[in-house]
Amino acid sequence: MTTVAATRRRQALSRFWADFRTHRAGVAGMVVLVAAVVLALIAPLFIDESVTSVVDTTGDDFDAPSLAFPFGTDESGRSILLMVWWGSRTSLLIGFLAALLSIVIGMVVGIAAGHFRGWLGAVLMRVTDWFLVLPSLVTALVLAAILGGSTFTIIMAIGITTWPSTARLIRAQTLAVESRPYIERSKALGAGHWHITTRHVLPNVAPLLLASTTLEVASAIVTESTLAFLGASANKTSWGTMLRGSYDFGAANEGAWWYILIPGLAILAVVMAFTLVGRALEAVLNPRLRRGA
Repeated sequence: MTTVAATRRRQALSRFWADFRTHRAGVAGMVVLVAAVVLALIAPLFIDESVTSVVDTTGDDFDAPSLAFPFGTDESGRSILLMVWWGSRTSLLIGFLAALLSIVIGMVVGIAAGHFRGWLGAVLMRVTDWFLVLPSLVTALVLAAILGGSTFTIIMAIGITTWPSTARLIRAQTLAVESRPYIERSKALGAGHWHITTRHVLPNVAPLLLASTTLEVASAIVTESTLAFLGASANKTSWGTMLRGSYDFGAANEGAWWYILIPGLAILAVVMAFTLVGRALEAVLNPRLRRGA
């Protein structure tokens, strides 16, 4: 039986990859994401946090791109290339963990609101609607300012303010799943709430969660960069804090276009890659979109 299940999983993965490969934009986005994650993971093997120090610098202020500094330097003579490389660890970490927190909260609330139709479901949806009407960026900025600028609080601020859309999406999918006849048969056979939600509902909403997660990571990275630019930074070098630094020290007035362009392009490339992968996953995993294609 185990062999049969393993064979079916391999066949399902093969079909998934065959379908995913037909989306060239998604494959290109995945290549960019793998490269970005690998570079972030191996960064400590080649450089350390000293590249962000304003004391041990080897370049002059606002040096233009050259062989010694391919992406130029900042106001303190630090290499933009090394800072972008080191800052990718913070930006990607916050993006992944904030998106994971948002997805987990949205999944739990969405499944619970869709499964329990009584007063509990109504209360959960009213709470969701209340969070949904709040301006998420402003709320995250207030939370980050109150709780402090640590990496943990930035993750919490983003995750707590971005889950409502996921919750509503998962609730709608849960309602669709629980309207199917086999759910009624399971209830008639004595299946409890835990069995139905974990064995029937969760597997059916998992593909939607996977596609939603990639889009949430992209949104979280943009939000982190925005919060850092507005001053609610994680007190660590990230692409957002670099953009803030370029603004504070007048890179535009100094003609140091590289100080603004390079971190901005890094954010754009990774966010676009996540978006392309998310759209491709959505097209592959959503039967309606697949039939429409």
